[in-house]
Amino acid sequence: MPTRVHEFAWPDRVVVGTIGLPGARTFYLQVRAGTQVVSIALEKQQSALLAEKIDEILDQLITVEGNPFSVPTSTPIELVDNDQLDAVQEQFRTGVMSLGWDPTTAQVVLEAYPITDVDADESDPSLDEDGADETEMLLVRMPVGTARAFAKRTREIVAAGRPTCPLCGYPIDPDGHVCTLPEV
Repeated sequence: MPTRVHEFAWPDRVVVGTIGLPGARTFYLQVRAGTQVVSIALEKQQSALLAEKIDEILDQLITVEGNPFSVPTSTPIELVDNDQLDAVQEQFRTGVMSLGWDPTTAQVVLEAYPITDVDADESDPSLDEDGADETEMLLVRMPVGTARAFAKRTREIVAAGRPTCPLCGYPIDPDGHVCTLPEV
């Protein structure tokens, strides 16, 4: 089964952004290098967890004696990216993701794989002419400063959704919110 790898070793841009209104947003991880742009859809929770885990990796690396990888403690101002997403053409919807660290290049390594459908039938357009299921994956290597800026922006994007009800903790919809309190 051949795998098409969308690889970005030193991306010009790597961000999470959204399309749509709060409550109906679609989250995208978008990576650009030169004219190559790849956008993959992911869940809000995946976005939040990705930012959290990247910060954990970077915070752990700071504790290495002498900070040999020059991991910034905060987001370098020159790496702040608050621009909108480029034109989005969804490559795939993300299922499994993994994070790692490459000490040889001092980069955080992100791998994202599509949601797999175990019941794919023979008429599936993702099957090649031999009937083999062609899969895709995204492989992104982020320098430490870029990774720190990515995590910061992602946390801000996730937090920019619907406000949370102070009573029940669920999101408040723009058209109202009915909160039922448990009987005392």
